[in-house]
Amino acid sequence: MNDPILSVEQVSKSFCCATERIQILSDVSFSVPRAVKVAITGESGCGKSTLLNIIGGMEHADSGIVRVLSCDVLTLHEHALTEYRRQFLGLVFQFHHLLRDFTALENVMLPGLIAGKSYREVRARAYELLEKVRVVQRAHHFPAQMSGGERQRTAVARALINDPTLILADEPTGNLDPKNALIVQDLLFSLTEEYQKTLLIVTHDPRIASMTDYRYQLQQGSLIRI
Repeated sequence: MNDPILSVEQVSKSFCCATERIQILSDVSFSVPRAVKVAITGESGCGKSTLLNIIGGMEHADSGIVRVLSCDVLTLHEHALTEYRRQFLGLVFQFHHLLRDFTALENVMLPGLIAGKSYREVRARAYELLEKVRVVQRAHHFPAQMSGGERQRTAVARALINDPTLILADEPTGNLDPKNALIVQDLLFSLTEEYQKTLLIVTHDPRIASMTDYRYQLQQGSLIRI
């Protein structure tokens, strides 16, 4: 295993519910090397998405350490977290979260423009990625004019626009029919390999998990290598 791009050390997380505290994550530790695909599986509500959100700087942990390269994620303040996500992460969710008043092209370009890159550079890169995910013919269409599979493929292109170090994918095929789920899965895997990205994917689908390089299962707050 090469040097880790992601290191999670003894991360714990709990929530208050009425009169009791529910432990979601208990001293979770694992590391992820560069340019591999890693799956986290487990029952609904076991904390998979919570763990992904903590790594993405979108939720706080009660304790522990999360490092992405030189970034100590859990110590970052809000502005620094925004920069961390912009610089290091590509995010793909179960729902596409495309902005409805922006075309597919504009949705893909937006993170690059926010990052301060030139319009010409970002536009060319966005067209390239839309071609890669096979929705370039929808470049000037709005999300409402696209199918669910096309919207999710556009979301994959958006996740890659800033050349991220790490892609976090939370049930990226969970809202799609089997045919489109397979298309999105194949594109996500092939593009992360082509661009030598590290992919951390949360999934209920054992078929998807079986295609990754490393597999973990979250059970009763503990992460187990399988």
